[in-house]
This record gives sequence, C-alpha cells and structure tokens, in this order.
Amino acid sequence: MSVTTPAQTVQLANYVAGRWQRASSAEFLNVTNPASNEILAEVPLSNERDVAAAIEAAQAAFPEWRRTPPEERIQYLFKLKQLLEDHIEELARTITLENGKMLAEARAELRRAIENVEVACGIPTLMQGYNLEDVARGIDEMMIRQPLGVAAAITPFNFPAMIPFWFLPYAIACGNTFVLKPSEKVPLTMRRAFELMEELKLPAGVLNLVNGGKAAVDALLEHPAVRAISFVGSTPVAKYIYATGATHGKRVQCQGGAKNFVVIMPDADLEAATSVVADSAFGCAGQRCLAVSVAVTVAESQTTFRDSAARTAAGLRVGSGLDEHNQIGPVISAESKQRVETLIGQGAKEGGRITVDGRNPRVAANGNFVGPTVIDDLPPSSSLMSTEIFGPVLSLVHAGTLDDALAILGRSAYGNAASIFTSSGAAARKFRYEAPAGNIGVNIGVAAPMAYFPFSGWKDSFLGTLHGQGRDAVEFYTEKKVVIERWPKEWSRKF
Repeated sequence: MSVTTPAQTVQLANYVAGRWQRASSAEFLNVTNPASNEILAEVPLSNERDVAAAIEAAQAAFPEWRRTPPEERIQYLFKLKQLLEDHIEELARTITLENGKMLAEARAELRRAIENVEVACGIPTLMQGYNLEDVARGIDEMMIRQPLGVAAAITPFNFPAMIPFWFLPYAIACGNTFVLKPSEKVPLTMRRAFELMEELKLPAGVLNLVNGGKAAVDALLEHPAVRAISFVGSTPVAKYIYATGATHGKRVQCQGGAKNFVVIMPDADLEAATSVVADSAFGCAGQRCLAVSVAVTVAESQTTFRDSAARTAAGLRVGSGLDEHNQIGPVISAESKQRVETLIGQGAKEGGRITVDGRNPRVAANGNFVGPTVIDDLPPSSSLMSTEIFGPVLSLVHAGTLDDALAILGRSAYGNAASIFTSSGAAARKFRYEAPAGNIGVNIGVAAPMAYFPFSGWKDSFLGTLHGQGRDAVEFYTEKKVVIERWPKEWSRKF
C-alpha cells in the first residue's frame, strides 16, 4: 500500500551498477521506528524494470569478476571486515532504530555478520576441488568449482544485518555477482552497509541492492539471468519462493518458520536454565527464528521451572532498545503487536493459563510493545502448539518422561531448533540423537551455529539441500565441473 509522508522524509534509492539510483516506481512505504512509530524514511516498492536493471548490471559484471583470482576477491572482504568493525556502533544504532531490538542485541547481530565475512575470506581454500591421477592408464581426473553467475537474496526484518551477510560475502568470494532485496520494513541498515561498501571500490555491478515488496521478489524469481536465490522468512512464503524459483530453473535455499522447543529435565540447573530460556524466548522481542517458543517440563520440573520462569519474565523491563536499562524492545509493527496479543488470548481460550500477561504493558512511548508472557499448561490440542507466534511468548507443556517430551517435538511440523537442559550425559545424548530438528542445543537456549557451520533446519523450517554459512554456502554458490584428461605421448611429439 502506498502512503504519504512529510516532504522532508528521506526517500531511499537502489544501488545499481556502482551508484545510487532512484527507483522508477512511484510507490513508497513508510519505514517507522517500532518503539515510537516515528517515520524514519520512505522505501520504494521497486518494479520489474528496477529489478531488471540491477540484474543486468550484475550480469554485465560477472565475466570479469569470475576471472578475478580468489586471492584478489577476498582482499575486498578483508577491507569489508574492518569497515564493519569501525562502524559497528553506528550500524547497531540503525538496527535498533528500525527493528527495535536492544543495542546489545544489535551489536551481537553484527558480530555474527562479521563472522561470516571472516569465514568467506577462506575461499581460496574452501573453494578448492580435488583430483586423482591415473583413474585409468594415462588418464587423470579432477573436480573444480566454478561460480554460478548472478545470485540474489531476499532477507527478513528480524536481523537486518546478519542475515544478508549469511549470503553476500560467500556469493562474491566464490566469483558470483549479487543482488540483495532487504525487507521493506528495515531497509536502512543495509542502505548504510552499502554506503560503507562503496569504499571497497568493487567493480561496478558486483554488488547491487533493490528495495521493494512482492513485485520485486517475483521479478527476481522469474528473471532468467538469476541463477540462485536465498531466502529467509515465514514458511508459507518460503514454499512460494522455493516452488516459483525451481519452476524457473534456479538453485534455491529457503529458511522458513519455526516452533522451537526446549526440554527442561528435573536434574537441570534451574537458575541457569531459567536465565538462558528467558533470554531465548523474550530476547529480540521473541522475533528470532531460533527463539524458544515452547518449554516442555519433564516430571517435577513442571512446578519448579514454571515458577522460576514466571518470576523472571515478570521482572524484565520493556522499553526502547536505545535505553540500555531496558531488556525487551517492541515488535516490528502495530499489526504484529495486535496479532501477538490476539494469539495470547487464543491460548487462554484454548485452555492455557496466563501466569504472566504481557499485553499492553505500561511503557512511556507510543510503540509496538508486548511484554514477556508465560502461558502455562497449554493443551497439546491448542492451535498455538503449531503457530509461530514471533513475539515474546513462552508456552509451557508438561511431559512425564524424556520419551514423552521427544514425542511432543516429533508432532511439530517445524524442525528449526530444539534444546535440552539437563545434567545427564545420557539424556543429552539421547536428545541429540533423536530430536527432530536441524540445530540442537544442550544447555544452550539459542542453538545458533557459528559461521563455519551450516545454519541447519529440518521439515517445514527449511526447503532445499544446502544451507547458509560455511561449506554449505560455498557448495551452494558454485557448480562442480569434472575434467578428465589424457595426453598420449605421440600427441605431445607434434608440438
């Protein structure tokens, strides 16, 4: 929907072929601070023509960029790492302004972004192939990796900096050119990042940024020059991206939604488990794809953990992320606030007991705030058991044994992350072995892989075969070529 904003509001541009360009589209959306609903900027809803310009710029830059030696390509990434380090406070503040998360959370997000740049600097080693002499007499065989061409990423609002850097550094280090479409809700962070990346003096067209909504997404999915698409967002949209991209012959990886479970065993360190789970469930206002959503309390931990979690949740301070005394910031929009609060009420109607109610907290700001919420004894039949709330809401369900808890996890359509808190090595190993999720935590609340491991995900939480980060990223952004050679002696005598 197009909106009207004050004349002095900054209108964002796209970054195409090494320069900032106004979108040809006349449609714009407001970018607002979720803690105050202050208008920060206007973002264009780029059309097919705008997207095509970025893709064509990337396509034109590809032949020379893929011939640039990997050792030369990573020199740009070394400089990028230092630029991000030098501007981490500025970028963190921008994240907080447009996303709402705490400044400390924004800084942590940037550290994860920088990690991926660091890992991508290892491309001269990571991209190596392998070979074998004499697969038959006088015949040698080798496998080499080559870049695909133009790659694109469609990224979400909850991590404006980190998630684009799951993809960008690996794509260009492998010799591809790149088009980013950030979330139209949080375009300012990557706008500033691209301003910084101008200082790298990359060849024009290697990096491009296009703002927009569904029309821009569809243009990326359908353009024949785009070889690979990376996406992070909700599962319904992930399925659409995956199916549409595959129909148009693209390599696609889609990180979808989540419903993450944590199992609390009776022998868990209660104080540590409560603190870590509270940070996981309520940090970033619950808007993390790895946030704990359901705590499965086993045996007597039902009472002890419930009471401890409720006390901790009730004591957390809600407010602007720019105030470092606060602990929980706003959700992204007024619509999101309304949705989360409606789901809390739905949980109560379906048999859950709200022990801490975060609806309409008292905050001295006109923002989209939802306080930490704990819903106890949520019935297995509740629709909330299969709904990604994406807000600071922790549901509690009870299980008699670890096997019962694993059965609860097994019924979920999602498989992004699962954790266990226990002092038992046997219980931890059983959980690690049997839990149906791609990211597993043992006494860890947010099982977020380091950049040199893949960001895994199972079932409806991921569509594709190669995940973001690490070696998976290198495999995703390259294609294998097998070369078989024979050089008979009589041929060599002719030269």
